[in-house]
Amino acid sequence: MASVTVSSCVVHGHDVRYAQAGTTGPVVVLLHGIASRAAQWASVMSVLGERYRVLAPDLLGHGLSAKPRGDYSLGAQACGVRDLLATLGHDRVSLVGHSLGGGIAMQFAYQFPERVERLALVSSGGLGREVSVFLRAATLPGSELVLPLLAGSWVRRAGSALDKRVGRFVPAGLHEALVGFGSLGDGPTRSAFVHTARSVIDIAGQRVDGRDRLYLAEDLPMLVVWGARDAILPVAHGRAVAELVPTARYVEFPGSGHFPHLTEPRRLAEVFEDWLTSTEPAHLDPSTLTERLRATAATRRTG
Repeated sequence: MASVTVSSCVVHGHDVRYAQAGTTGPVVVLLHGIASRAAQWASVMSVLGERYRVLAPDLLGHGLSAKPRGDYSLGAQACGVRDLLATLGHDRVSLVGHSLGGGIAMQFAYQFPERVERLALVSSGGLGREVSVFLRAATLPGSELVLPLLAGSWVRRAGSALDKRVGRFVPAGLHEALVGFGSLGDGPTRSAFVHTARSVIDIAGQRVDGRDRLYLAEDLPMLVVWGARDAILPVAHGRAVAELVPTARYVEFPGSGHFPHLTEPRRLAEVFEDWLTSTEPAHLDPSTLTERLRATAATRRTG
C-alpha cells in the first residue's frame, strides 16, 4: 500500500492543500464532492498509488484549503484545478470526480480537453435535476442562519448514534451527509458551501446539466460508477448516462450509497485500476470540440 501525504502550495495567493500518493506512473486526479474533502479518498489513493501518481486536492472553500470570498462555480473550480496542476507540473491527467467533483471534472474536460486523458464520474452531479432535499434546502434564503444549527457537534453525535442503532434501516449516505453538514462549523466554510450549492442547485433541484455536451467527448475513455442505494443523487442518473454514452463503462455498487469510495474503497480502486490499464489515453484539443460543434450546428441547419 502506498503512503498518502499532505502538502500545500499557494495558487493566486490562496493556500491549496492536496493529498498525494505514488511517485511514478500516469497522473490520476481525484475530486471530492460538496462539504467533503480530499481525505475521503485516502483508502483509494493508497491502493492506486502503488502504480500511479495520485493527487486529491481540497477544493477551494473545502477542507484545509483557503475559503476566500469569491467565485465557487463549476467553471471557476475547474480553472482552479487546472492552475494547481500546472503549478505542480502536471499537464495531462486522468480525472475522477465524485458528486460536485463530477460536475467540475466534466467542466474541466469541456474547458481544457487537451489536458484530460480519461474521465471517471462517481455518483456525479450535473446529470439530472433530482438531488437530495438536504442540498436543495441549503440554497433557500436564510439558509446561512440555519446551517450553524446543522453544523453543531450534536449532528455528528446523532449521525453516529443513528448509524449504530438503526444503521441498516437508514438510507445509504445519510450518515455521511450528516457528517458533511457537521463540517460546516465556521463562517467562511459555511459561506463557501452556500455559494457553491447555489451555483448548481435551487429549490427545484440541480440547475446545471452536462448531458447535452457529453457527445463532445465521445473519444474520451469514460467510466461511470454509482452506488445503487444513493440517497443524494439517484442511481437512475448513472444508468441514463450509460445509455446516452454507449462507449462509457458503467459499474454499479449494489451495497453502496453516495460514497462508494468510503464504503467500498478497495473495490473502487480495483475498478479504477482496471479502467486505467485497459484504455488508451485520449489526445483531444480545442479544435476537436470546435469541429464537433460546427458539425452539429450544420446538421441542425440542414435537418
